[in-house]
Amino acid sequence: MRILKFALPVLLIIGAHSTVAQAENQGAETLYNRYCAACHGANRLGGMGPALLPENLGRLRPKHAIRTITNGRPATQMPAFGKQLEAEQIRALVDFIYSKPKVEPKWTFEDIQRSRIVHTDIMSLSATPTFNADMQNLFVVVETGDHHVTILDGDRFEPITRFPSRYALHGGPKYSPDGRFVYFASRDGWITQYDLYNLKVVAEIRAGINTRNVAISDDGHWLMVANYLPQTLVLLDAISLEPVRVYPVIGHDGTPSRVSAVYTAPPRHSFIAALKDIQEVWEIPYPLLPVRHVYQKPMRDVVLRHRMETAPLDVQRIAVPDYMDDFFFDPDYHYLIGASRSGNQAHVFDLDSRRPVKTLALGGMPHLGSGISWAWKDTRILATQNLKKGEIVFIDMKNWEIVKRVKTPGPGFFMRSHSQSPWVWADVFFGPNKDKMLLINKSTLEVEHFLTPRPGKTSAHVEYTRDGRHALLSIWENPGELIIYDMKTLSEIRSLPMSKPSGKYNVFNKTHYDDGTSH
Repeated sequence: MRILKFALPVLLIIGAHSTVAQAENQGAETLYNRYCAACHGANRLGGMGPALLPENLGRLRPKHAIRTITNGRPATQMPAFGKQLEAEQIRALVDFIYSKPKVEPKWTFEDIQRSRIVHTDIMSLSATPTFNADMQNLFVVVETGDHHVTILDGDRFEPITRFPSRYALHGGPKYSPDGRFVYFASRDGWITQYDLYNLKVVAEIRAGINTRNVAISDDGHWLMVANYLPQTLVLLDAISLEPVRVYPVIGHDGTPSRVSAVYTAPPRHSFIAALKDIQEVWEIPYPLLPVRHVYQKPMRDVVLRHRMETAPLDVQRIAVPDYMDDFFFDPDYHYLIGASRSGNQAHVFDLDSRRPVKTLALGGMPHLGSGISWAWKDTRILATQNLKKGEIVFIDMKNWEIVKRVKTPGPGFFMRSHSQSPWVWADVFFGPNKDKMLLINKSTLEVEHFLTPRPGKTSAHVEYTRDGRHALLSIWENPGELIIYDMKTLSEIRSLPMSKPSGKYNVFNKTHYDDGTSH
């Protein structure tokens, strides 16, 4: 009986805490429905504003969420709630949006279909550029500071236009093979089709709730979208932006998996998906179809298309020796080099024989996805940064041996070069030396220059012009800059103000898979 007498108050206390927590949660939900649901959706899946789910808020710290709710976001017309809500109410709202919803969110084929928005009739648009510029030397600059995109002339280094994007673009935009269309993916699943010839948003569709990236087939017919939530791959028609098929990602043993990324393998005419939670790689071949065009007069109303259901586009499962969710490919896409973000090894895998070739002990957390390669002596070199330690590793892609390890001032993220450049750029993205940039000699594999473009400010992500004569570097801050370098003198020739330019992508380099460009 003594035990019962002791236990009863404890149970009452536990029950009281549970009741209080439940009441607080209900109070926060009431606040959400009153102040947030109109823009962010009653189910938190997003609407005019982005989705407010833990998976979508991964890069926004709670303290920054408190600041945003309090002060608003003028650039997105989000009002400030600091005068309407008490600090405790704002804190409760933040706790609520960072909590898992009661019911697992779903996003079906029908949901995707219903989300499609046509902003501009594609048949009304000019089939030739409407302004004077080298269309192959344009840059698309993603500015995450205020969620805008700038189209930049790569010859004059002048902005051509700037337009608002969806919230938190991610994974790098992808170009159609002719460079006319560019496709963006946002973290909350929106795929945007933009016409560079006419400088207009054509259409948008929401392919998921939490999206990693988008890939386009080498013939320009298909888009494939990789999702964390729901755990799917989504196939879209690249011209109409209509959904074609949803692939639930479930392993051979029935285990569901998030999709870390999807890649295009042009020589194989297939999509290859990196899967986060199962020891499989998925390859989805697509048929080669005649080139599709949007015609002008006299065939203005004709679009050459093929019945989508004739495409096989079935999944080929490849069992792999580890959880591999960060990939690099050789130029022929014969070999896949994969690393698990939780491990310190990289596995070389033959995609034709479906067999492992070699395991490399790289240490730390190699970031193969941003690796680059180039011809070196009688072989080819793969260079990769490391997210956990200050080191760049150089790998011989003929025998898969480590050629060299180069110490750096800290962990890095991006690498970039160009077929016409003797240099490799590497950042020091993490830690106290984030303002440093390294220039590595592609012949000697030695660091020959250290640059500090803006002391104390993060330097990251370099992209070359089409001819390799100039390099554009981001000051990853808000406000930030785009700095243009002359690659002969390594001197700064111009700077453009930008709002945290997280990445810039040259049409020619991306569509031609130039050496030194990560794909």
